[in-house]
Amino acid sequence: MSVIVIEFITLDGIVSDPDGSGGTPTGGWAFRHGRETVAGDKFQLGGTLDNGVMLLGRTTWQLFSRLWPGRDDPFAARMNAVPKLVASHTLTSTSAWQNSQIVDGDLVDAVKRERRDVIVTGSVSVVRTLMAKDLIDEYRLLIFPTILGTGERLLPAGRPPAYLECLSAEEAGAAVLARYGRAAR
Repeated sequence: MSVIVIEFITLDGIVSDPDGSGGTPTGGWAFRHGRETVAGDKFQLGGTLDNGVMLLGRTTWQLFSRLWPGRDDPFAARMNAVPKLVASHTLTSTSAWQNSQIVDGDLVDAVKRERRDVIVTGSVSVVRTLMAKDLIDEYRLLIFPTILGTGERLLPAGRPPAYLECLSAEEAGAAVLARYGRAAR
């Protein structure tokens, strides 16, 4: 089992409001680079989606549950079919998006119990919780040629160091997909 974090991110490390749905002044930055940069399986999840489980925070799940069920392309079919765990203390129903269920009990314990690969999409609070417990095995970052100067950063100041190795880096439309994994210990 691996924990894989996937994020849209700016050159200066901002992950907040890439699609503009949050209504921030700088929101929508990822979609300014054209659909080909964000469409399809840009994070090269492939079989991991078929055999793994997605883990989403409440806000990301609510956004995705409005977007993905109405789509019918091959990647959307995978997104709709994958089992989804939702980290939330306030949601009472996940019926808006098939194969979704609320995490039962402690998030960290649920991830440790999981036998499938866990794909964390967006969901910065979930990522930070797993980061604090050193549970992330890989980061797949779609890095956009944008500098915002403000917004929520994936990696906040003051956290302990982490040493990673670059697994790959390749052009993806106007962005670069960089994959980083745990460095050999």
